[in-house]
Amino acid sequence: MLHSEKARQAKVRLGLIGDNITRSKSPRLHRTAGKLTGLDVTYERLIPRDLGKSFDEVFEEARVSGFRGINVTYPYKELVAKKVAVSDPLVRAIGAVNTVVFATDGPQGFNTDYSGFMRAYREILGEMEPGIVCLIGTGGVGKAVAFGLVGLRAKVIRCVDLDAEKANALAASLRALGSDVLVETSADPVLAAKGADGIINCTPMGMVGIGGSALPAEAMQGAKWVFDAVYTPVETQFLQDAERAGLKVISGYELFFGQGVDAWKIFTDVEVDPSALRDAIQGKEE
Repeated sequence: MLHSEKARQAKVRLGLIGDNITRSKSPRLHRTAGKLTGLDVTYERLIPRDLGKSFDEVFEEARVSGFRGINVTYPYKELVAKKVAVSDPLVRAIGAVNTVVFATDGPQGFNTDYSGFMRAYREILGEMEPGIVCLIGTGGVGKAVAFGLVGLRAKVIRCVDLDAEKANALAASLRALGSDVLVETSADPVLAAKGADGIINCTPMGMVGIGGSALPAEAMQGAKWVFDAVYTPVETQFLQDAERAGLKVISGYELFFGQGVDAWKIFTDVEVDPSALRDAIQGKEE
């Protein structure tokens, strides 16, 4: 990774690889961070399907064509984890990467979803413990959020996925941490939501181009809080249902912002004022 002064002397070329990212706010976040810190930043959306290429081809082209680094989103976070070196043992345990730096000794992988979720949770709910949590979706972001829940001292994590193998694999990884958190698995989100304090959507349900909700509105009754990892749009059906039910809501925008600030630091080794950045990008689209 380049030091701050070196980073200021060159153009910082960044990008995002994923599906359904035409409305992603990541380009604005990073370009605005560049303006606030005096860096010349470009940030490109790289959609394999639209480029007529595979993920591997797009990743390799980014590696050899001058990108400082890339963010990676659905559905490639677990795939890219196998293509990069990961120095953080926690990120290796998560098995998903959302931030890659193209260093001289090869691509280096990081996960800022984990830290971004914990920041988002504390921002909205303070020191309240998560309690019993129904976690719907055990893919890349679901894994990161689950590890964040352990860090937040959740009492029970119910890993919900139609793919039992994925849910069981995440449960095994969480149990291997040796914490006091009780970990369960289920294929039925409605059943898993019964008696839960918190309900989390880490599926793509609700995303632009997909729509819908990961859980029927009536199944939210009795919970205290919800989090939706989807942030395009911010007001998903899942969150609208939760608000009508009187639950405390953590939007996907909070995770987006938190992971983005952490990724910016990894990319550039330059600090940006989070409050100034939030004010500069709030309510603006690209």
